[in-house]
Amino acid sequence: MQVQTNTDSNIQGRESIAEHVEQVLESTLARFRDRITRVEVHLSDVNAGKGGDDDKKAVMEVRPAGAAPTVVSATAGNLRDAIKGAAAKLVSALEHSLGKQSNHHRGPPAPSDPVADVGDEDVGIDAPR
Repeated sequence: MQVQTNTDSNIQGRESIAEHVEQVLESTLARFRDRITRVEVHLSDVNAGKGGDDDKKAVMEVRPAGAAPTVVSATAGNLRDAIKGAAAKLVSALEHSLGKQSNHHRGPPAPSDPVADVGDEDVGIDAPR
């Protein structure tokens, strides 16, 4: 799973934030690891340094192998909470989309065989004596 982190010009400490994002995603998405090819993360300061509540935004796009990309976002008062919130949404979205994909590929459940449930005596066949 490849993780690519992008930040806007208002985000300080890009390298340490990129490392943090990778650690969060590696642990959060561990069970989906074999099914994900790439995660793109975009971090921004919505108010461009003016401050305020919920002014940090994390947008994450996950690309599962053989499935359509999924995008989630979260805003918070600081980047760590925005990253954590978006990662949690990503898990939920993956459970939903990959769960659907698994059910779709399995096909509908096989109908029970009505003939197998019928005993010989029920269809007029004499059992060997």
